[in-house]
Amino acid sequence: MPILAARFDPTATDVRMDGSILHVVMADGRELSVPLEWFPRLRDASPEQRAHWRFIGRGKGIHWPDVDEDISIASLLRLS
Repeated sequence: MPILAARFDPTATDVRMDGSILHVVMADGRELSVPLEWFPRLRDASPEQRAHWRFIGRGKGIHWPDVDEDISIASLLRLS
């Protein structure tokens, strides 16, 4: 009997913030949600600074240049 195996892709495709929560959408359909409290630079940043982000490493990480914050997707997966 065949077994359907999910393919996990640890690459981010979108990022958004909702109040005090960071949401990261993954290429494989998962969504990670973590508190901004875990990242003091982001927690203390202005909404404009938080909105200015870019992917690094082809979606393997996220960089916020205004607050000099980098978060790897692998670290989010370990934390959540």
